[in-house]
Amino acid sequence: MASVPNNLPLFYKDLMPLNLRDHEKWSAHRTQTADWLVDQHAVPLTVDEFALAQRDFPIVFSSGDAPVPLALFGLNEGVNVYVDEKGLVANDAIYVPAYARRYPFMLARMDSKSDSMTLCFDPTAGLLGEFEDGDRLFEEGGEPTAHTQAVLKFCEDFEVAGQRTQAFMDELKKNDLLIEGEVGITQEGLEQPFIYRGFQLINREKFNEVRGDQLRSWNQSGFLALVHAHFFSLDLMRIIFARQTQQGKGPGAELAAAKAAESASKN
Repeated sequence: MASVPNNLPLFYKDLMPLNLRDHEKWSAHRTQTADWLVDQHAVPLTVDEFALAQRDFPIVFSSGDAPVPLALFGLNEGVNVYVDEKGLVANDAIYVPAYARRYPFMLARMDSKSDSMTLCFDPTAGLLGEFEDGDRLFEEGGEPTAHTQAVLKFCEDFEVAGQRTQAFMDELKKNDLLIEGEVGITQEGLEQPFIYRGFQLINREKFNEVRGDQLRSWNQSGFLALVHAHFFSLDLMRIIFARQTQQGKGPGAELAAAKAAESASKN
């Protein structure tokens, strides 16, 4: 078997190249659930998705030297306010990032010395196999089915979107616009706010100082709209926090429950 990358990305536990010899009779199982999203509070996002994602999620950037955009499904590790414990998305109108929809497939370089990429899948997902139902991966004659071709096209488009995303991130870093983020949310009845860190934001003050010619260039390239989508989405931090509390998740819910219990004991 061909070698696979050592460092696997989020969700993936293993990678196997899809090939006719081993998977001729395999099908892709149809599922209404996304187990891989359960307890996942942040999902990578491409810039192509900012316009849709900004309506549902705060868009932030990961910490470190190689930041990527993230859609926040929750504010605390292990908290997802849009996907329940069975993997069901709470609302059909919620946008699901392409990164999550791509799973269990992805394109990967099987040889570090080559630029060619191979369609692979995570065999531990349990979504591909010799199932009686589902979408066949190969035709009787050995050609990829329309389903497999659509998956390949989706993964190829994702890679191209990833390149555009990297160009945007490079521009932010070049202009030193990213700062370590800190968001404080005060819950009714509690004096101390909940402080959230561990991500990066675009520095509003520094952005407001950007020269006019640079802004015109960003407007033409589409970068300016991405910055504003990021700023707009941050108002959803409080919405996500409120949903966590309503669902009994996160420290806000824990303190609220403790406060309610204390109040009940006094009565």
